[in-house]
Amino acid sequence: MEAMGIFSRLGTLIKSNINDLITKAEDPEKMLTQVLLEMQQQLVEAKKAVAVAIADEKKLQKQYVAETDKSKEWERKAMVAVRAGDDNLARQALGRKQEHETISTQFQQQWIQQKQAVEKLKDALRLLNNKIEEAKRKKNILIARKKRAEAQQQIANTMQGLGDTSAFDTFDRMAERIQLMEAEAEAGAELAGELSGDTLESKFLQLEQGPGGSDDDALAELKAKMGVLGAGKSESAKQLNAGPKNEAKSKGDDDLGAASTSMGGSLTAEDLKELEDLDLSELDGSKEAKKA
Repeated sequence: MEAMGIFSRLGTLIKSNINDLITKAEDPEKMLTQVLLEMQQQLVEAKKAVAVAIADEKKLQKQYVAETDKSKEWERKAMVAVRAGDDNLARQALGRKQEHETISTQFQQQWIQQKQAVEKLKDALRLLNNKIEEAKRKKNILIARKKRAEAQQQIANTMQGLGDTSAFDTFDRMAERIQLMEAEAEAGAELAGELSGDTLESKFLQLEQGPGGSDDDALAELKAKMGVLGAGKSESAKQLNAGPKNEAKSKGDDDLGAASTSMGGSLTAEDLKELEDLDLSELDGSKEAKKA
């Protein structure tokens, strides 16, 4: 029964230690580890107390057996005295037998009570051990929950920081700085090219290609697309087939065109019509007279 009092004091001690740790500890993981250490130490003390109770139970059992054996021995001696015809000696032997039998009964009662107490202590010890094992499992679960909560808190803090416009303002400032660095790099490359003569070489390459070369090619491509070049070739072919018959007319037309061009393009359409109706041979005759 004294061992049961040990367990009662043990429970009170564990509770007081836990409460003290709760008030002092700030890190749950360290607190749980410390609590488990305290419980393990108390489990060791409880095992020692149960071991003492078991030892007492074994001792009472041996004393009970010893007194029972003594009682039987004195009964055997009393029987020997009766066979010898010594009733007085037999009575004394039976008295001793009764004394040991009484003591044996007392030890038997104490042994039975101690045995029952030991069984209860063993059950309590197993329960305590199971509680400690459960506490170990809970400790691991609680530590995992603590770490998960810390990770969630860290993510929440990070998301809260991202929600602040200052982070994006920092990105904008860095982008502007990088753009400035790129512009400075391009300016430095251009300046280095001018100093090394690369720009002068590119100018000579443009000069060698000829002025307007690319424009003439583009114009020719456009005329070919519109069919203008093809029409000009057909007109030339017609003139070749016409022969000397139209040679004078063509010559007159050329002279009219040359005159119109020499006059700066100031002739109107009516003036050109008039020139066509004139007798060009007379004009040629007057020119001959003037030369003479």
